[in-house]
Amino acid sequence: ENIRLFICLCTCSMTFQACNSSPRKTEDSVETVEEINDSTAIVKKDDSEFLVEAASGGMMEVQLGQSAQANGYSQRIKNFGAMMVRDHSKANEELKALAASKNVTLPSTLGKDHQRHVNHLKGLKGDAFDRSYINMMVEDHKDDVKEFEDASEDATDPDVKAFAAKTLPVLRMHLDSARVIHKALNLAKAPRTM
Repeated sequence: ENIRLFICLCTCSMTFQACNSSPRKTEDSVETVEEINDSTAIVKKDDSEFLVEAASGGMMEVQLGQSAQANGYSQRIKNFGAMMVRDHSKANEELKALAASKNVTLPSTLGKDHQRHVNHLKGLKGDAFDRSYINMMVEDHKDDVKEFEDASEDATDPDVKAFAAKTLPVLRMHLDSARVIHKALNLAKAPRTM
């Protein structure tokens, strides 16, 4: 009797584990809309994925720019944040219109990777915020420039290609500005020698 009960419990346990091991529905807004776009977008998958990533990244830049204006210590950081809000809000509006014309659904919230960046800066203020934010902006804009360069050369849809090419100079200017501020903050922190 005990053996039969033991076997039954083991079987139930394995069945329960098998049911729970099925893949869970993702809660990443980027992945969710990419799945929708696989069947609805009128552009190739690479083009729609570029638009989706650009939308999530653009929303992150605006949110972080607002944080820089509120939590930054240096006026340069506050000014850089204001530029991010202005330029990325404009690009986001152009991106929304382009996506709508291509039947591409964009995320309404940040994707997991971009949300991680926002979460990382929450709670930081002053000099600690400035350094973390500008480090993030240098790295993020390096990635953005690469992605937009690729899209401006490789996108199959001419409108997507044109959007990437038009936005690229602004992203390069952001990267250059972030590098200058990054260097200035690091020089300010360096110990002075006689």
